[in-house]
Amino acid sequence: MTQKCSAVIIGVGPEQGLGASLADFFSGKGLHVFIAGRSEDKLHKLTDKIGQSGGSATPVVADATVELEVAHLFSKVRLEGFCVDIAAYNVDSNIPSPLLKTDAETFTALWRQNCLGAFFFGKEAVKAMKDRQKGTLFFTGATASLRARPPFTAFASAKAGLRALAQGMAREFSPQGIHVVHTVIDGVIDGERARIRFPDYVKAKGKDGLLQLDAIAETYWAIHQQHPSAWSHELDLRPFKEPF
Repeated sequence: MTQKCSAVIIGVGPEQGLGASLADFFSGKGLHVFIAGRSEDKLHKLTDKIGQSGGSATPVVADATVELEVAHLFSKVRLEGFCVDIAAYNVDSNIPSPLLKTDAETFTALWRQNCLGAFFFGKEAVKAMKDRQKGTLFFTGATASLRARPPFTAFASAKAGLRALAQGMAREFSPQGIHVVHTVIDGVIDGERARIRFPDYVKAKGKDGLLQLDAIAETYWAIHQQHPSAWSHELDLRPFKEPF
């Protein structure tokens, strides 16, 4: 019996956010999407939207930093008879904090959300994909994955850890047919978070000065479609006018 295909996305928040946009896009490509996050209301709202567009989704309330909850997410995928074609770790928690004002609680929280949760998610995704020797595992990174700048040193250390995790997993599991990808989002995403927190910055960037959600989702899908003889492990995405 052929299994139905699915995408599993954790870190799904507002409708105008990357997690939601990935879910909507993958659903439009015919995958059933399992969407996970901490806000039940947001998950159900997105599930309804996807259903109205002709797709299908299953909402799962889960905290990426709790190993049992991540395991439960993938257990639900198995119990509903789906294989995992795509898994995306999209948790991105950032707190600006000068180093001498950064306490252990803040430093550890950022590491748990941006790195430890990715470890839990990545392990479960690989377990779900290894028998078929097929699937794409995305880890969403940031500019800070490559360089640390104050007041985001704690965040950068966590994102650098995420990048190292992705590298190690790619080297270990690519020969088994699992495509592990680390994406560096080098710029600000044009979503709800940016428009609420720094509207003046959004306005100053002008047309196409921010990363567009659909454009990012299209790139993720294109990477998923790559032939195994020419896989990308790491790529960076930025607006054409963004300095780097």
